[in-house]
Amino acid sequence: MKRIKKIKTIDELKKLIEEQELSRKQEPKKVITVSSGTCGQARGSLKVIEALKKAIKAEGLEEKVKLRITGCHGFCEAEPNIIIYPDGIFYQKLTPADVRTIIKETVAEGKIVEKLLYKDPQTGTRAVKESDIPFYQKQKRIVLGDNVFVDPTSLLDYFSIGGFRSFLKALTELKPDDIIQTVKKSGLRGRGGAGFPTGVKWEATRHSPGDIKYVICNGDEGDPGAYMDRSVLEGNPYRVIEGMMIGALAIGAKDGYIYVRDEYPLAVRHVTLAIDQLYKVGLLGKDILGTGVTFDLHIAKGAGAFVCGEETALIASIEGRVGEPRQRPPFPSVKGLWGKPTCINNVETWANIPLIIKNGADWFASIGTDRSKGTKIFSLVGKINNTGLVEVPMGITLREIIYDIGGGIPDGKAFKAVQTGGPSGGCLPASLLDLPIDYESLTGAGSIMGSGGMIVMDEKTCMVDVAMYFLNFLRDESCGKCLSCREGTQRMWEIVKDISEGKGKPGDLELLEELALATKDASMCGLGQTAANPVLSALRYFRDEFEAHIYEKRCPAGVCKSLIRYVVIPGKCTGCEACKRACPTQAIQGTRSQPHLILYDKCIKCGACLEACHFEAIEAQREEAIIIEKEVMP
Repeated sequence: MKRIKKIKTIDELKKLIEEQELSRKQEPKKVITVSSGTCGQARGSLKVIEALKKAIKAEGLEEKVKLRITGCHGFCEAEPNIIIYPDGIFYQKLTPADVRTIIKETVAEGKIVEKLLYKDPQTGTRAVKESDIPFYQKQKRIVLGDNVFVDPTSLLDYFSIGGFRSFLKALTELKPDDIIQTVKKSGLRGRGGAGFPTGVKWEATRHSPGDIKYVICNGDEGDPGAYMDRSVLEGNPYRVIEGMMIGALAIGAKDGYIYVRDEYPLAVRHVTLAIDQLYKVGLLGKDILGTGVTFDLHIAKGAGAFVCGEETALIASIEGRVGEPRQRPPFPSVKGLWGKPTCINNVETWANIPLIIKNGADWFASIGTDRSKGTKIFSLVGKINNTGLVEVPMGITLREIIYDIGGGIPDGKAFKAVQTGGPSGGCLPASLLDLPIDYESLTGAGSIMGSGGMIVMDEKTCMVDVAMYFLNFLRDESCGKCLSCREGTQRMWEIVKDISEGKGKPGDLELLEELALATKDASMCGLGQTAANPVLSALRYFRDEFEAHIYEKRCPAGVCKSLIRYVVIPGKCTGCEACKRACPTQAIQGTRSQPHLILYDKCIKCGACLEACHFEAIEAQREEAIIIEKEVMP
């Protein structure tokens, strides 16, 4: 990174921002932007970057082409991908071998390399630009959008897109109460899950007695399949920090903490680098820009406890204590970190603040619904063609996300359910595909917004198995402090596990519901209070599936191992031996080009053969041995 001299005054910062904005306008004719967040790096983006550097040098294009390494662009299914500006050409799923062709044909000659373009799985058409891809067309990327334009390790890059102009505005043009009123008027609600009005929380913290106050960024993202906060911290850490600095001005805080999982090494690295750079240039620390304002920012690395996403448990963890929630009130806005008034907001919440200050409360409030304003980032994963991060306006329907943005279900299978809100959320069926996504609608349907996890399931998903998975996660992650959560999640898991193994009995579902409601009502923190959601929503919408497991000893989806066996359909089997090669226990016999046979005494029901078969010649059938055993029992 280019060295920046210490910025001593407001005018110096304004001048530097203006210089960098002008510098961006004068960039070379070609800019190659490489998506290289954790997902991109996992799929080889670092090798693509090295190949690009070598190819640009080999062709003598160093003065004509700029290579910008960025965080995640959101379209994880297409990683590693690049965008070539100013034309906006989008190439996907690249390998180092593709790079020389791109440099020679597209960069040097302006030709499109057809085979590297995105191909729509529904229509088969290819998209040249990012804006032509259905995945992006219904999104409104106000938080994620700048990831494409910013090198997260470069403060100058952030200045070049107007970074820290919002902080300057808050510092020079607005009083603390003006900032708070702007945030309140915008309608921004906490993006960590509860949806509490952000401005109200700020106001309560500001007016709590005491001279020492704190702001905290909650980056303890623990939902299975969720990585929204990680990608924001990786791709644009300066925006999150700028939001916290504005919040500190409004609240009167001189210290802040970014609490992030140590399991996110790239996010930790980028945030650490950003904080170090801001201290070096004088935007953090004492007497910022000669105004007398002080703000120190620290990183607290979490050890991966899901319960530390709850604000009082997070505070305990920062203080060096066991990450356990405590009773509220008093709320953290009155008595938080080290017993002082503390404002805790989610990563995405803080990232919205500079945009609200820049564009105004009315701009933000014009997006979304009457009670749920702005956009929300969702992690779209599971049985979906286009996996990735989607940022959409509040009020969009599940159908639009899953089919228009997500591209529908792979292999022509039917949609069955979507889990929103992570392990504490609910499973919503196909009949609710037209449900608008906002806080109230999701709660009314038996789910929650959560931090934004969205797991899509197809017809081959067993809802009993899904409920058991999330209950297993929650019982492991419960801190155990309150009896209702500790014992409730354990006992619910035991009942669902018995049902999945064909040991369910009449009365189990009624007991399960009773336990779920008791756990919900009697638990102290959000983990226990929402732990019942997966069970209650599954019973609400998929009760017949539970009943099939109990009364018919049958798993309709063919998933629960104790209730199925894998069978080869002779008329469909081509003898390709794919299943035979995939079987870890050599339980499949047969010669090439002849129908195969599964030896049940060796089969461990892992499902590897089912996944390997391309001819639908293997299916899960009802386990006859179990049926016979039950029928002969007195």
